[in-house]
Amino acid sequence: MLESMEAVRRLMDLRHRGRAEDLPAVLMETAPLLEARAATVLLADYGQVGLHPLRSARDVSSPLGVEDTLAGRAFITSRRQWAETDGTGVLWLPLLHGAERLGVLELQVSGPPTESALHDLEIIAALVAELIASRRFYGDAVEHTRRRMPMQLAAEIIWNQLPPLTYAIDGTRVAAVLEPCYDVGGDAFDYAANGEVLHVALFDTVGHGISASALTTLTLNTYRNARRSGLSLIDTCRSIDKWVRAQYPGAFVTALLAELDMATGRYRRISAGHPAEVFLRGGVVRPALPTPNTLPLGLGHMIARPPVVVEEQLVPGDTLVLYTDGITEARDASGALFGVDRLATFLLNTLGDGTAAAETMRRLVQTIVSYEDGELRDDATAAMLQWRAH
Repeated sequence: MLESMEAVRRLMDLRHRGRAEDLPAVLMETAPLLEARAATVLLADYGQVGLHPLRSARDVSSPLGVEDTLAGRAFITSRRQWAETDGTGVLWLPLLHGAERLGVLELQVSGPPTESALHDLEIIAALVAELIASRRFYGDAVEHTRRRMPMQLAAEIIWNQLPPLTYAIDGTRVAAVLEPCYDVGGDAFDYAANGEVLHVALFDTVGHGISASALTTLTLNTYRNARRSGLSLIDTCRSIDKWVRAQYPGAFVTALLAELDMATGRYRRISAGHPAEVFLRGGVVRPALPTPNTLPLGLGHMIARPPVVVEEQLVPGDTLVLYTDGITEARDASGALFGVDRLATFLLNTLGDGTAAAETMRRLVQTIVSYEDGELRDDATAAMLQWRAH
């Protein structure tokens, strides 16, 4: 019989003392209480192509592939997976922090758990995910595990600015991707849910490297300051434009600044020199919303006309995909652009198969990387917004 509460108590001790790198040892000590021979945390790397045992910086372990293993299937589907051979079995449980996919918890057990035991084990997995999320900032074990190559300083700066890749509230979802994950410099996204309003923004900064990441940092934090000060979309746009022009004369940032009323489906946005969203409804591509509605941020002083807010009434199930030109301007070996049409077709086919938002975004960025034969010429960032009525 599982001694679930004792396992919970031992794990909860890490909330007030200990680091993420202490979790593997505590889990192994706790495994017998869960009628398991071993318990292992497997974390997804930045590229979301492998699952790696949580470790200290000195340890070296072999990963499991996301695409070709049952552990990967648990990560992809966010559903438990089970395999049994010769009377012994392995159970993989998804590690979810809210809607964010961190990895999986692998349990080696003697036989299939009962439904009651599975319920308890899923609670344990949820607690483990919370511990990883809360303790990751007190050491570098999680970062050492997730990184498959050295991260460039510009990318380090950007990743430390970003919210989790996935968020969900009352059926409305946001899922984002950012590539190349170890060398990104000029792209960024942000979102926040305040009351019934979901704020979403996507930015594409001119240039690359440290100078681009510094401009992106200013842009992101000016956006957050304006949002938290209660400014309207137009005034938020003006505020960012003013600060970009003041601090980086001659530079600019293209952006989509959007607000979604999650109760009514009313969608409002400004395109500052940025490509329009891909708009999907009922399995078809809808006409693109008008774009641009103002000049790129930092160049607004060149025209007297104020930014224009475009409004659209969404219906439940609508999907909007915001993207930077690194997605559509990816080129294959012959020089052919990936393009908006190919992007829309990919989204229709993948979502049409019932694939969840986060997994669709993961597959999109893998498709873009493959299209450019593994070497991206520009940052490629996208954010999917799916609306479901409360």
